[in-house]
Amino acid sequence: MVSLPIFNRSGSQVGQYEIDLEQLARRISKQLLHDVVVMYQANARQGTHKTKTRSEVAGSTKKMYRQKGTGNARAGSRRSGVRRGGGHMKTVVPRDYRTRLPRKALQSATRMALASKILDSQVVVIDELAFAEPKTKEMAGILAALGLAGVSTLVTTAVHDPNVYRSARNLARVTVSTVSDLNAWSVLRPSRLLLTRAALDAIRESAAARQNALAEA
Repeated sequence: MVSLPIFNRSGSQVGQYEIDLEQLARRISKQLLHDVVVMYQANARQGTHKTKTRSEVAGSTKKMYRQKGTGNARAGSRRSGVRRGGGHMKTVVPRDYRTRLPRKALQSATRMALASKILDSQVVVIDELAFAEPKTKEMAGILAALGLAGVSTLVTTAVHDPNVYRSARNLARVTVSTVSDLNAWSVLRPSRLLLTRAALDAIRESAAARQNALAEA
């Protein structure tokens, strides 16, 4: 059981949050986390790189000069890969870098990533995060009060809140996500996670429901 301090908007501690990491992940597999991160990064690659072969570059295919008698090394077309402006000998062609992992493995990796962040004391819990209207300055003040100013932070809410999203989207190194949109890469990438109490409740309830489903199976 791990106890996390709960802070209010001014940075004062207002309580404790007890969470059993066994519910999230019984163990943390570094290999699985590595595989999942590599998958997300590979899937983000466009793969539109392209270089031209000697048949694709512009230029004559005529032999540059006669084979013998000039004193120079024999030469063929200007399109040869050994000449400037010629085609590439080992061309790079467009390709698809996407890979896939089982859905259950991705879900397990997300829980492992959350558990590792909690173990490393990289999670900050706030009792409530709501705005009557988008206020970037107010959001920046909350982050500063929590010691997160200038720190790469993922703000996580239980459900999508347009005012929270609009208040944080222009802040440098700050991203916003709901619990349902979390994945291992989005959790591991920032230095800190700012979770609302409701978001942490949703994460714990989801993990408990998974354990109950496994017990009934």
